[in-house]
Amino acid sequence: MSGIPTFAVPPTFLGVTNTSRDADYVVAGIPLDVGVTNRTGARSGPAAVRAASRMLTDGAHPHFWVEPAAMPVADVGDFAIALGDIAKSLALIEAQAEGLKHLLAIGGEHGVSLALLRALRKRVGAPLAMVHFDAHVDTWPDNFGQVYGHGSPFFHAIEEGLIDPARTIQIGIRSPVQREVWDWTVGKGVTILSAQDVHEIGPAAVAERVRAVVGTAPAYFTYDVDCLDPAFAPGTGTPEFAGLLPWQVQAIIRRLGGLDFVGMDVVEVAPAYDVAEITALSAATVVWEYLALLGSR
Repeated sequence: MSGIPTFAVPPTFLGVTNTSRDADYVVAGIPLDVGVTNRTGARSGPAAVRAASRMLTDGAHPHFWVEPAAMPVADVGDFAIALGDIAKSLALIEAQAEGLKHLLAIGGEHGVSLALLRALRKRVGAPLAMVHFDAHVDTWPDNFGQVYGHGSPFFHAIEEGLIDPARTIQIGIRSPVQREVWDWTVGKGVTILSAQDVHEIGPAAVAERVRAVVGTAPAYFTYDVDCLDPAFAPGTGTPEFAGLLPWQVQAIIRRLGGLDFVGMDVVEVAPAYDVAEITALSAATVVWEYLALLGSR
């Protein structure tokens, strides 16, 4: 061990001191959870994930042999939101995301992905491919009358032409879902791998499927922590039985080198329901793995 002890690391992601929006990789928190359908509390996710990231600062990544904390990473703090107003919050988030070279967002509810995809679509100039870890398809046309709830971002992303459904893959899906929502999603061309699929075929086969779906297109990576089994991620608003295991997620991500990722988010950490920071640490580790994957190229 070297440097300062983890408990004394500054309260930014990986303890970085750079706050410039011009950095190659920019971390931002998005403390929004107005559109959740079960337990609230994801607004506290960014602070919890930053705190847990201290555990990842004492050395290099042991697979890629890069040190994410030493990469050109900045933490610009939390994006502003409009209190109680989802549509205005999404507009604010989109505006703050524009112009960033490569954003790594920490939510907050999954609805924030819609604003981030809107901003990226303008920069990339074409619909994005997407790798989506989740327990839920998040393609409901509305959530109990709220069209921008956290279960709807990818319905709108498909309808607005932000993502290419034929180059979109969802991993870990297992929640109850109306058949018409499932059929609409698959009918648009989205590839769905259930948690059971992942358990049965293994991470290597999943990664190959991801590569086949995404191809060479610019891709967005979105990670809802409820893709994990609640035993490993109790601190989330909509836990679902029989989910992915952390080692499976890690093994899949480490096999995605060469894909053209242009942005990512980690969402739905609700620390009030967490135990010993295990959910927050899982989320922080996914961001760290993603940075190491990019650094290795």
